[in-house]
Amino acid sequence: MNALRERFANRLRPMQFIDLKQVLAIEKRAYEFAWSEGVLRDCIQVGYQCWVLEVPHSVIQGYGIMSVAAGEAHILNLCVRPELQGRGLSGQILDHLLAVASAMDSQTVFLEVRPSNRPALRLYAGAGFCEVGLRRGYYPATTGREDALVLAKELNTGRSF
Repeated sequence: MNALRERFANRLRPMQFIDLKQVLAIEKRAYEFAWSEGVLRDCIQVGYQCWVLEVPHSVIQGYGIMSVAAGEAHILNLCVRPELQGRGLSGQILDHLLAVASAMDSQTVFLEVRPSNRPALRLYAGAGFCEVGLRRGYYPATTGREDALVLAKELNTGRSF
């Protein structure tokens, strides 16, 4: 029952510039190679689909950033506070981003993910994403670079790649 209550206590809303302090704090705690405040600010400024998941009293629990153009969407960042990971919050954000992409007539959603990020790979596979490519040396890593798996999901047809 607590999980059900927690799910309905959350709300997704568009990210605003005033949210950047909280979003950046989560980003820095979750990722060794975090996005900068400038990159996050630019995402809002250019009109990307930037959403925050918050609980009452304006505490941001996670966020998602996605670009949408020419019938395609690209999930650029999806992140939840490290201490709250594994509670289904990423799935709520992902479901919302997919609904937004579909409402904006996207036919395909793409994203990149580190092969070492097993929880994210499980999340995306469960949502119907399939591997469609590899970007060599895409991510910075402690020792050099890490590849990125390119995943895709087809929308509005009920099919995946």
